[in-house]
Amino acid sequence: MHVKGRAIATWEWFVESAIRLAGILAIIFVLLIFAFLLRNALPIFRQVPVGNLLGGRFWRPTSEPAQFGMLPLLLGSLYVTLGALLIAVPLGLSCAVFASEVAPARLREVLKPLIELLAAIPSVVYGFLGLLLLGPWLANVLNLPVGQFAALGSLLLALMALPMIVSIAEDAIRAVPVALRHNSLALGATRWQTIIKVVVPAARSGIIAASLLGVGRAIGETMTVLMVTGNAAVIPQGLVGFFRPVRTMTATIAAEMGESAYQSSHYYALFAIGLMLFIITFVTNTLADVLVRRAGGVKT
Repeated sequence: MHVKGRAIATWEWFVESAIRLAGILAIIFVLLIFAFLLRNALPIFRQVPVGNLLGGRFWRPTSEPAQFGMLPLLLGSLYVTLGALLIAVPLGLSCAVFASEVAPARLREVLKPLIELLAAIPSVVYGFLGLLLLGPWLANVLNLPVGQFAALGSLLLALMALPMIVSIAEDAIRAVPVALRHNSLALGATRWQTIIKVVVPAARSGIIAASLLGVGRAIGETMTVLMVTGNAAVIPQGLVGFFRPVRTMTATIAAEMGESAYQSSHYYALFAIGLMLFIITFVTNTLADVLVRRAGGVKT
């Protein structure tokens, strides 16, 4: 028994050490990625003031003189991401509520796998569908000049983020104690009042986490937005900007990195965009953690 106890203790120490090492390595890898991006972005900061980089209105890396204004790219990413959230969050929350609270058991068993199946479709397939089918159809219906515009990218990104939002939000809703539902019904609330005023607020931490993970998916997507948003580095204007071509930061890196000369100003400017994406992702994840903790959510 003593030998067996020592073997169990040794195994537990090994597992704990492996988990601790994995956590330390993850932090080291993140720091190395940040250092790599920063090292390759610093030269452009020496050539162009940070204010001109972030607030410049023109992205013309091959003109004479070259202009590296990232404002059109930042706003293009903002428009596409914001539009995707406006579609995906209400739709995803509605699907999660329906699947967890309303749908019969048999329908729930079919519905959730079908929604999660959307995550298995490659992003390039979404891009082809948008480029060849959905974009031209919407351009004809809405009388738009071109079939590649920001709202089309938002719609496709919303479909891609939907499985993540539905899955996490449904798990959070189903984790709400049954006693809360019974207490609400016993006090005279209807079923829908119980869902809206008791169940959903009780699951708010998981819903917030699901929404912010959807933000991360939308910000980081490349191929779909590269194919369907038109890649026009212009500053979008108001609501009309959703129906005009835009260019996102990820699409810019994917489209231009292979064409930029090594260690040129253009090359370093693309790394500056990558550094900005890294910072935005880091801030988004930090904000998600703060909001979840304030909402009384998961402990990390």
